[in-house]
Amino acid sequence: MVSYFLRTARLGFRHWSESDFELVYALWSNAEVTRLIGGPFSRQWVEKRLAREMANQTALGIQYWPIFLLESNEHVGVCGLRPHLEDDVPALGYHLLPQFWGRGLATEASRAVIDYAFDTRHVRALFAGHHPDNVRSKRTLERLGFEYWRHDLYPPTGLQHPGYLLTQ
Repeated sequence: MVSYFLRTARLGFRHWSESDFELVYALWSNAEVTRLIGGPFSRQWVEKRLAREMANQTALGIQYWPIFLLESNEHVGVCGLRPHLEDDVPALGYHLLPQFWGRGLATEASRAVIDYAFDTRHVRALFAGHHPDNVRSKRTLERLGFEYWRHDLYPPTGLQHPGYLLTQ
């Protein structure tokens, strides 16, 4: 039985472990998932990223948590928080495997993480950004209540990405 620390109607969130490498590699080596964030990524890059996610969880209590369908325990992708502007203004992010796109799962997962961030972590605000061509993510962030803040250089793509803030 899988133990989830956070649940929605359809999704369960848990923490990464070293034994999850194949799950995270399937996500971040996927060309469709990573095409707008500088990927696909190598095994070595994914190993480092997984280690960083686990270190963030240990040190800060946050990470891009793996999410699973409750009905089938299928790995959907990730949704969570990472350090960004300040300790009390982390970044919200999500990456879903293509077979789960278009089902409202990014919005559902993000709402749960937003509630967790404000109610449990007591953050002041949340940051989120997206590739300038990612209209779906822009709509998701707007639907979640994020408001445009500014454009910033995102080094993996070399482009100015729009950034948004959400306050409680």
